[in-house]
Amino acid sequence: MFRYFPTNYVWDLSVNLSIEMGARMGEIAEMCEPLKEAAKTGDAEGSAAFRAVWTPMADKLIELAQEDLMRGRSLSASNKMMRAANYQITAERLQAHGSDGRVALYARHLTTFYQALSMGRSGAFRVEIPYEGKHLSGIFVPAEGVEGPQPVLVQVNGFDSTKEMRYMAQLPGVLARKGIASLVLDQPGTGEALRLQGLTARHDSEHWATPVYEWLAARADVDAARIGIEGVSLGGYYAPRAVAFEPRFACGISWGANHDWRDVQKRRLEREGDFPVPHYWSHACWVFGATDIDDFMAKAENMHLDGVLDRIRVPYLVTHGKHDTQIPLKWAHRTFEQLVNSPRKELVIFDERTGGVMHSSVDNSGGPLDTISDFAAECLGGRTA
Repeated sequence: MFRYFPTNYVWDLSVNLSIEMGARMGEIAEMCEPLKEAAKTGDAEGSAAFRAVWTPMADKLIELAQEDLMRGRSLSASNKMMRAANYQITAERLQAHGSDGRVALYARHLTTFYQALSMGRSGAFRVEIPYEGKHLSGIFVPAEGVEGPQPVLVQVNGFDSTKEMRYMAQLPGVLARKGIASLVLDQPGTGEALRLQGLTARHDSEHWATPVYEWLAARADVDAARIGIEGVSLGGYYAPRAVAFEPRFACGISWGANHDWRDVQKRRLEREGDFPVPHYWSHACWVFGATDIDDFMAKAENMHLDGVLDRIRVPYLVTHGKHDTQIPLKWAHRTFEQLVNSPRKELVIFDERTGGVMHSSVDNSGGPLDTISDFAAECLGGRTA
């Protein structure tokens, strides 16, 4: 993993995610250089310093995009606006829940992102799926060169990512070129569902995955028999759980095998393993609607896949980074071993040769994007050549 801040894994994780979402290294260097000392401070002071540098870069790009628009160059404006949205969400996700200005920053990020999306002519568009009297928001990305109902891969977030981050991180575009549409989702506990709808995370992911499947299956442009689901990081728990209890999904993929998240939390209480965000325990309580750490730990007790995976009777791909410092590699083997009834189960460990050795392949997603999209294409009737 690219280490700009050797003493601060959380910041380096965020920088690598930003790079995978399309950041420019010159802009990364300009933003990170003044932060070397701030990276050694506490969460509150450091997060504020990070935001104070990254948001002005976003503002500059938005100004440059406006200059493009004045000359009729909307595609170039879209490129700059998308990078601005990248830098805004990177800064936002490092702030503490309830911190001053975080809600406004998230709102600016959404405005920036969807302006960029509308100008970019990708064909992608925002959707809302009814859920519990509210809605789950997503981004639908049509497949390229497909006539009639399309196969779709639903993509769900991890613990602290959002649908916009996942869109920018390239998988939907790679899938579209291989004839697979995408529904990139903010499931409960993430993105808009958490921030704007107040929908907190739950262990029984089928509770929201089934209405998402049924919404897709009812669309005339979707082939109901060819809908799969993929999850990254904590999504590596949500996706297999959803496939196990919603058998109409045609395949599943874990980008990071989060087989026993309750164990991960117990290790984190003992200060073992790396954290994904600053202010970790406060963030965890927010995501799960917990009153305190004890309440959160009680909720996390349900977050494991033992006794679940033998229900899966469709193809399933398990992937994991060899040197993941958040989720131990042993859990990838555990998930794979328990897929006893899957007609096609595969385990891929990303190593030094393939790249993608760190958590969720933040060090290099090139090979993992190919592996995951090819499996989806083969299972859902897309194309690999």
